[in-house]
Amino acid sequence: MDVELEKILTNLSDAGCERAELKEAARLFESGDTEALIRHLRKCRCSRMEELHESQRKVDRLDYLIRQTAKSTR
Repeated sequence: MDVELEKILTNLSDAGCERAELKEAARLFESGDTEALIRHLRKCRCSRMEELHESQRKVDRLDYLIRQTAKSTR
């Protein structure tokens, strides 16, 4: 495997990307379609950002419960 491709796949995996996303990145890299690879990487980034925002919403809900519970016990 090409060292550069290996780096890309390792980083995608470390970022939590799914197997299908890794396969697509490998395909695009091997085809030499840099523009399509960049679009794909941006799409992967957007997916991770959506996951981050969902996690933040969950933390916000917990913070709300903590505040409400603290208020009711005063």
